[in-house]
Amino acid sequence: MSGTIGRFLTPREPAEIIGGDGKNVLKGTARVVTKSGRDVTDQYIKGARLTLEKVKALHASAVVLKEYSPSCGSRQIYDGEFKGKKIEGTGVTAAMLEKKRDKSRIRRKAERNSP
Repeated sequence: MSGTIGRFLTPREPAEIIGGDGKNVLKGTARVVTKSGRDVTDQYIKGARLTLEKVKALHASAVVLKEYSPSCGSRQIYDGEFKGKKIEGTGVTAAMLEKKRDKSRIRRKAERNSP
């Protein structure tokens, strides 16, 4: 959702966080960059802010996030080298939701599908 709210085209070029995770992006110490090297940090932050506004407006009690995404990864993201390696960390939207909301209200897609 944050990608479409942030006005990203779909499909879009792969992007990963370089220099940390979503928390670092929000602090200004990491960037979100596409595979071709284009900095899309501002779009990811905008999408995260708009998603947070939508969650608040809807009084959502849960949010489903797509793991490994530079936006929605809630436990793991790709490492920023575009080689498929995963590291512990959060995406930009997940970090913003975590910062502004109670962590227990964030449901991860993998948990939703678990027995």
